[in-house]
Amino acid sequence: MGSNPHVPASSETPAELPAPTTPPGREALAAILARPDRAVVALDFDGTLADIVPDPEQARAYPGAVDALVALAPKVASVAVITGRPAGVAVRHGGFAGVPGLDHLVVLGHYGAERWDAASGAVHASAPHPGIAAVRAELPGVLHRFDSWHGTWIEEKGRSLAVHTRRATDPQAAFEALRGPLGELAGRHGLIVEPGRLVLELRPPGVDKGVALAQYVRETDAESVLYAGDDLGDLAAYAAVEKLRTDGPDGIPGLLVCSGSAEVPELADRADLLLTGPGAVVDFLAALARQL
Repeated sequence: MGSNPHVPASSETPAELPAPTTPPGREALAAILARPDRAVVALDFDGTLADIVPDPEQARAYPGAVDALVALAPKVASVAVITGRPAGVAVRHGGFAGVPGLDHLVVLGHYGAERWDAASGAVHASAPHPGIAAVRAELPGVLHRFDSWHGTWIEEKGRSLAVHTRRATDPQAAFEALRGPLGELAGRHGLIVEPGRLVLELRPPGVDKGVALAQYVRETDAESVLYAGDDLGDLAAYAAVEKLRTDGPDGIPGLLVCSGSAEVPELADRADLLLTGPGAVVDFLAALARQL
C-alpha cells in the first residue's frame, strides 16, 4: 500500500478521476460509477474537507469544497460528513446551511450522537454522557500538574473534550506525557481517550466514526460506499468499510481514501487511494461528480 501514488491538488481545473491502486478499491469505484444513486459518499471534516489549523475554531471548508459537494450530492444516495465536532459547528465551518443542491447532505456530529439534515436544517441529538461534566470540572487541574501543559488548551465540544498540544513548546512530548493521565481521568468517569494528530479527545465509549458509518449505510440501504479521512479517529470508519466488504454473500464494495499520509501512516497503509490533502480531496470529489 505504501506505493500508492499521491494525487496533487489543482487550483484550477480538477484533475481526471484517479484510479485506486487496490482491487477492492477499483471494484468499489466501479460500483459507485455504475449505480451512483445507491452510493454513500462519507467524509471526515478536519484534514479532509478542511485544512488542519492551529485553532480548530478557524477551520473552514477548503475553497471549492461546497461547490464539489453541490455537484456530487444530487447524483448519489447521500453525502455524509462524519466528524467528532458538534454537528452545528461542522455545518457552520463547512458553510453547508441553506445551500441549494445539498438536500442529500447529512452531518453526523459527535461521531453520530448528533445529526443535521440539509433538507430540514434541524439537528437531532441523544442525551450527553454524564461523565463529560465531571471530566470538564477536573481536566484543568490535571493539566496543571504537568510541566508539559504549557501551550496546551482544551477544546469544548459539548459531548466531548479535546486537549490540543500543537501549540506546546514540544507538541509531541506534551502529547505523550498527557496520554496516561488523561486516560486515567477518562476511565474514572466511564469515558475513553481517542488520540489524534497532536490532540487527545475524551469521549464516551462505543461511539465512533465506524459505528456511525455502518449505521448510516444500513439506513440508506447503500450498495457501495466511499470513506475519506486523515486521522487515527478515521481508522474505525476504515474498519467498518472493510467489514461491510465481507458482510453477506456479496458484501458492499467500499473505497477507502486517505487525505494526506505524513502524520498518520496507519491510515495511509490501509487506503485504496492516497490524496495529498483537502485540496486534492476536493478535486477528486469534483472529478467524481463529472463522471456520474
